[in-house]
Amino acid sequence: MSTVTDAVSTSGTRPAVMHTLTAVQSLSDALDRMHSGMKGDMDMNASDLATLRMLTIRERRGQMVSPHDVATHLRISTASTTKLIDRLVAAGHLERRPHPSDGRARVVVLTEKSRREFFRHFGGHLMAMSETAAAFDDEQLETITRFMDELTTAISTDD
Repeated sequence: MSTVTDAVSTSGTRPAVMHTLTAVQSLSDALDRMHSGMKGDMDMNASDLATLRMLTIRERRGQMVSPHDVATHLRISTASTTKLIDRLVAAGHLERRPHPSDGRARVVVLTEKSRREFFRHFGGHLMAMSETAAAFDDEQLETITRFMDELTTAISTDD
């Protein structure tokens, strides 16, 4: 079977569900292409970019990120995480800082350089996404957000 929607279409799934899954696939593909452009421009691999995206999201939520959080998110070893963080620190994208309440622990944070480059690459896309979202009322956006959050949870669980 060539696509996710092909895989579930044989199970008698409602047409609206199939249409939604196709739209999710299309969005995923568009995001992959958008991120791929940034990887090339910034000479990064997929894990590097995924780390910067994770930190950007968590920063907006006011959450601190430890090296262990990065390893868990990417599903890589602590040794690989150390190399990844070392590479991003050397490139000026991340800083290691002491944890504010646990002197033994460290957190990783985005640098201003990283924020500028991220928004230089994604600013136009983010503006277009914001304009698209603004066309929906708050109730619709709450439904969309709930769907996306639940979908993220559904596909983020361990196999």
